[in-house]
Amino acid sequence: MSNQNFSLTWSVSEEDSGSLLREFLSKCDISKRALTDIKFKGGYIRLNGEEVTVRERIETGDTVTVIFPPEQASEGLLPELIPLDVRYEDEFVLVVAKPPFMNTIPSREHPNGSLANGLAGYYRKTGVQATIHIVTRLDRDTSGLVLIAKHRHIHHLLSEQQKSGQVKRRYQAIAEGIVEGPVGEIVAPIGRKSTSIIEREVREDGRHACTLFKVLAHTESHTFLDLELQTGRTHQIRVHMAHIGHPLAGDDLYGGNRRGIPRQALHCFELKFLHPFTKKMMLFQEDLPEDMSRLLDGSKGWDSRFYNGAH
Repeated sequence: MSNQNFSLTWSVSEEDSGSLLREFLSKCDISKRALTDIKFKGGYIRLNGEEVTVRERIETGDTVTVIFPPEQASEGLLPELIPLDVRYEDEFVLVVAKPPFMNTIPSREHPNGSLANGLAGYYRKTGVQATIHIVTRLDRDTSGLVLIAKHRHIHHLLSEQQKSGQVKRRYQAIAEGIVEGPVGEIVAPIGRKSTSIIEREVREDGRHACTLFKVLAHTESHTFLDLELQTGRTHQIRVHMAHIGHPLAGDDLYGGNRRGIPRQALHCFELKFLHPFTKKMMLFQEDLPEDMSRLLDGSKGWDSRFYNGAH
């Protein structure tokens, strides 16, 4: 994608022959809101190269192109030339490996140096005219894979996937103590702690939250885990692990000890989603960062009977 408006193109199949263009676009996940924006904010629709309205009828072999209104760069977001570890990129999505100690978006305490700042700089450098649309966020101190949409419409499609559980993330973590395995499930509602604007806790009036885990290995003092979120609550893994008496190593906000690692030992190592346009299943994996690998290597006596080669 360049400075030109973002566009999508389809070829009409026999099953859609005779349909109204409006009906066809609805099947292609173009929402009524998107059509309104296209009509009034500078976009347009072409049928076989000619600009048309959604009242046109289509035939087998026709080419339909939707040109979306231009997006503006995110106002108030300072573009910064921060090196990004891009794992995948096409005209629709980006997958980036975020290091620990980097905010996903700017905060009051850290207004610069975020992944969003870096993306804004990257877009400016590469000629992408778009707002920053981050689909999957990670806590500042959590490392791993992040999914970014390169246009508002793509963000909408991926957000719908998230709601239906089709965007899947798996994490690796090092927890304190011996977590009983080989597999388990933590179901406990999570809400904001009344005395903090940051901290969450398990509470009866919280939102439903479910975390699945698999024990990969353990010593007498730590457990190496593979975890998958069934819901997406703030700090979910950290809160759930602390709730069962096994806070993450380094996670002093939730009772963990920083001896051996200066941040929560949590890493998003796998990202899986259905590509919103090609409809191909996309799967990415990211190796453990150095600090978590060092913590594993420095802890002697790992019992790896559950270990499946993730380290």
